[in-house]
Amino acid sequence: MKLAAWVLALVPLGAVGQATTFTTKSLTPESALKAAQAALAKCRADGFQVTVAIVDRAGITQVVLRDRFAGAHTTDFAVNKAWTAVSFRTNTTELEKATRAGGAMAGIRNIPRFASVGGGMMIEGGGSLVGGIGVSGAPGGDADDVCARAGIRAIADELELG
Repeated sequence: MKLAAWVLALVPLGAVGQATTFTTKSLTPESALKAAQAALAKCRADGFQVTVAIVDRAGITQVVLRDRFAGAHTTDFAVNKAWTAVSFRTNTTELEKATRAGGAMAGIRNIPRFASVGGGMMIEGGGSLVGGIGVSGAPGGDADDVCARAGIRAIADELELG
């Protein structure tokens, strides 16, 4: 018993030298808007009316742009796609495959806000997750992905410098 008490007493000493704060990187509102505008422009050029959402690294919405004729459901869905990508640190196209019925991860689809269709992507820069982009309204997740990638490309240089 005395040995166990001695070991437990020493455990907190290992934490004494650790930092008490840490630094994170986040998208600026200007970068988030630029990415959303580029994604929307790509979808428009391809003939699609969509909504684009950008969330920060914590999944909190920064920007939402809804094109004139994008369906009413696309706003929530775009935000949820971006949230899903950030929350699970995986693009939603990959999650769609990993969570199909009968698979070991199928139950994840029951989590509120989880979007198991393409169009949600992580935004990474300088080796850090800085946010997520979600696109909804194009005919299929693959087309949404194309537009999301265009949004990320629009800020890629800024992300690597940041």
